[in-house]
Amino acid sequence: MDSKFKNRIREQFGKTAVAYVEATHFSGGEDLEEAARLLKPSHDDNMLDVACGGGHMALFFSPMVRQVVASDLTMQMLKKAQEHIAEEGRVDNVVFREADAEDLPFPAGSFTLLTCRIAPHHFPDVPRALREFHRVLRRGGRMAIIDTLMPSDPEIADFFQTMETMRNPTHIKAFSEDEWREMIHDSELILQETLVISKTHDFQEWTKTAGLNRAKVQELNKFFMDAPQKIHDYFKIESFAGEVESYTDKKLLIYATRKEKEKHTHHKAPAVAPTADPTETPDGD
Repeated sequence: MDSKFKNRIREQFGKTAVAYVEATHFSGGEDLEEAARLLKPSHDDNMLDVACGGGHMALFFSPMVRQVVASDLTMQMLKKAQEHIAEEGRVDNVVFREADAEDLPFPAGSFTLLTCRIAPHHFPDVPRALREFHRVLRRGGRMAIIDTLMPSDPEIADFFQTMETMRNPTHIKAFSEDEWREMIHDSELILQETLVISKTHDFQEWTKTAGLNRAKVQELNKFFMDAPQKIHDYFKIESFAGEVESYTDKKLLIYATRKEKEKHTHHKAPAVAPTADPTETPDGD
């Protein structure tokens, strides 16, 4: 991850850490419930939550697994998440690690579960992050990624990309479902299921979590209000007296797994041992 951009991310999320912890739209939701249904967490699982933000995913899963490692690029965010979990959670199986999603400081095969929620659109190199996710997952490990879905209509996608960047300059890009499928395939993870989930955002809270001043909030409000009707329809923009109250976007939940170890069938040993296949790699690569 480019170091200048990384520092911008640290600065952005450092100053808004408290707002992220307090944000109600992160603390629950259908996406968390569906992720748990697909991942089927158990007390044997060692879980990594990448780009944990306010710690909501880690807190949600902590009673279901043996341990959660909550990692984030921003130390200030980790500190606030740790305080939040200590106050709210009454759990003792969450540990916190400063970590770059594109260069995770964990040995290969360290985790049986991996989650990453509403974060990849801030990653400069998502394919690289996915290769890291593959590396740190044990064979047979399960992964759930939740992120905002890029609208398929080019005009709506352009509006979405602009408004996300206006709100938070560290937003890089959301992806379509087809783009996600391709990236998952290229990372050698096995795509099992995708789900599209609608999420409604309170406009004031949504702008607060980005730390916007009053002038920026008004600029964003005008951008929403002036948008064509089809954009109002797509995002279900609710307004009163010229003020945006809420909008609804779509989240994509991706459930994927790492390939199990191949099972070798037992044949009668040949008289001459075959030469080693140079393409074979040891377990835990």
